[in-house]
Amino acid sequence: MATTEECRAALDRLSENMRGAEGEVRAATDLDRSVSCHVTDLDVTFAGRMTGGGIDVRETLQGPPRAKAEIKLAMTGDDLVALVAGELNFARAWGSGRVRLEAGLRDLFRLRKLL
Repeated sequence: MATTEECRAALDRLSENMRGAEGEVRAATDLDRSVSCHVTDLDVTFAGRMTGGGIDVRETLQGPPRAKAEIKLAMTGDDLVALVAGELNFARAWGSGRVRLEAGLRDLFRLRKLL
């Protein structure tokens, strides 16, 4: 099972990857939205903002998200680490329910370019 530190490192790598993206993918990441990622097996939530083309994690909280984020993710720690490492396909994981993503319709259309 992935640790809280491994999950935080995975989110940092994801943010770096997003900031290094080009073209349509870069345009898809150019949002200013509140974001939360609930790691279900650790019962930890990383909360922050998607801004500047990346994710700025500002808080690590015990339990589910306390505030409603505009973009919400939920998954196990192992799935988060595997997604960022490219070992797990996001679209398949989302379609099978292993990963939950909640966002407004416009944001979902933009974020689908990341898939």
